[in-house]
Amino acid sequence: MLKIFIYAGMVTVFYFYQAAYSQITVATAANMKFAMEELRADFSSTKGTAVKAVYGSSGKLVTQIKNGAPFDLFVSADVGYADSAVKWGYGASKPKIYAYGKLALWTMKNLDLTKGLGVLTDSGIGKIAIGDPKVTVYGPASIEAMKKAGVYDKVKAQFVFADNIAQVAEYIVTQSADIGLTALSIAMSEPMHGKGTWVIVDSSLYSPIGQAAIILKYGDDNNPGISKTFYEYLYSENARAILKRFGYSLP
Repeated sequence: MLKIFIYAGMVTVFYFYQAAYSQITVATAANMKFAMEELRADFSSTKGTAVKAVYGSSGKLVTQIKNGAPFDLFVSADVGYADSAVKWGYGASKPKIYAYGKLALWTMKNLDLTKGLGVLTDSGIGKIAIGDPKVTVYGPASIEAMKKAGVYDKVKAQFVFADNIAQVAEYIVTQSADIGLTALSIAMSEPMHGKGTWVIVDSSLYSPIGQAAIILKYGDDNNPGISKTFYEYLYSENARAILKRFGYSLP
């Protein structure tokens, strides 16, 4: 960068060199929290660029994006929220599915999970934690699964809604709720190892949770090279191996 200063009739020319931008920020759906920690560590070790992740429900992250949050990419819990960011003019790429999420039924109590969602009607269960259907993706999937399993109307008065799917896990582990439906990726994470018991919810009970990512306009305008590199990394063999370890299905 060249800057010219005029002082006392003399022209002085200075050259300034901007250091390469060393960090990008990725708005990330809460179900991806533990997987993203591994993804960004792997990416940083190979590319030399730090990746900062901001976690939250996809709905709330979209609101932050619309309010001008300086995020370079959006790693959503579904295609819909990513597509809404594009339609509002904040996306620089079309949504592309990087993984398919799965639901897990999880409890810290001694409950017979072999009953599947039928266990939710047991008399010993009080509160049932699920994601807020207004801002999460796994919340509506949980409701859909319970309706198809024929238990929704019997247990809906017991719901405790969480702002994001990671908070559902918190409610379960702290026993603020007796049981809950959360993301399998969180239940399978190392920090949750050995905490309670869980089973995978029959995937035929809810619509596929296709999780998509986009490059945001902010990233395309300010950090185009590294934003594109990280976006492409999400679909690489290294990333796919990490996602698979966390229980995601791959496109």
